[in-house]
Amino acid sequence: MLEVAPGLHWVRMPIPIPGLDFINLWAIEDGAGWTLVDTGLRSRAIQDHWETIFANRFGGRPVTRVICTHFHPDHLGQAGWLCRRWNVPLWMTLGEWSFGRMLALDAVETVPEEVIGFYRQHGIGEDLLEKFRARGFNNFAKGVTEIPRAFRRICDGERIEIGGRAFRVIVARGHAPEHACLYGEDLGVLISGDQILPRITPHIGVYPGEPEANPLAQYLDSLPLFEGLPENTLVLPSHGDPFRGLHARLAQLAHHHDHRLLALLAACGEGVTARELLPVLFRRELDDRSIFMALGEALAHLHLLECSGKLTRTRGSDGMIRFRRSARSEAAA
Repeated sequence: MLEVAPGLHWVRMPIPIPGLDFINLWAIEDGAGWTLVDTGLRSRAIQDHWETIFANRFGGRPVTRVICTHFHPDHLGQAGWLCRRWNVPLWMTLGEWSFGRMLALDAVETVPEEVIGFYRQHGIGEDLLEKFRARGFNNFAKGVTEIPRAFRRICDGERIEIGGRAFRVIVARGHAPEHACLYGEDLGVLISGDQILPRITPHIGVYPGEPEANPLAQYLDSLPLFEGLPENTLVLPSHGDPFRGLHARLAQLAHHHDHRLLALLAACGEGVTARELLPVLFRRELDDRSIFMALGEALAHLHLLECSGKLTRTRGSDGMIRFRRSARSEAAA
């Protein structure tokens, strides 16, 4: 634990995700107890780390509340265990709690055929689909402890008092359905979760549960929500180190996606599948697991271009969906 602002402590926990390796969690002194923001991935080792912190760093004060920014397992994974361990409520937005509960309860051993069909139509080959089948359809459930059946809903604009200081909820979209960030004006800090990261861009993808989604448009529309915060705000991200320079980082994130959109648009002249476009977005070699996340990210960009009228999609006799530049886009070029 490291105190980064009065009463607000930075906790770093390991996660087995290549390129990330750890997640930042936050423990906030809250009167007679502690509020935790995000919880870490489900594992016995992380539970042991928490127990060490409870015994040695919390001064005999209990956890009184758990807040999760969004439903992803490295954030929500230990929430159920912590809430039961301390008999305390889970605070989340409705979209994040319900999506997490749904995914955990939807786990099955066999991958549904409609999920296989989603990836097949976008160009994933049968050999890779067989490996995908072998992994089953319960990876999310494996990454979380049992998510509480009841929760306390938090909403955009709500002010949550923690330790006598107000934290304003800013709900942003794109990376997750209703990602909650917490802005503490008195402390000059923004707990940004995955929405604003210092070195990498948050993953924004389209998946079989919402195959026509346009999450990148939602993400880009969310960036201006933070422009009214002071430039010297201390941003506390979930991955990477805390940083200042919020406005510059917001501009970098928008520019990054503009660059990728232009690159994809240029590559769609003759009609191509999302799978064929992955080398345009990713220069590194993709392994059998990361290719599915990469495809989701490609589709997020393609759907934004399609919804803005710059691309059209067709389905061939082989069942494949291909994207090509629209007549309007060609004329503009």
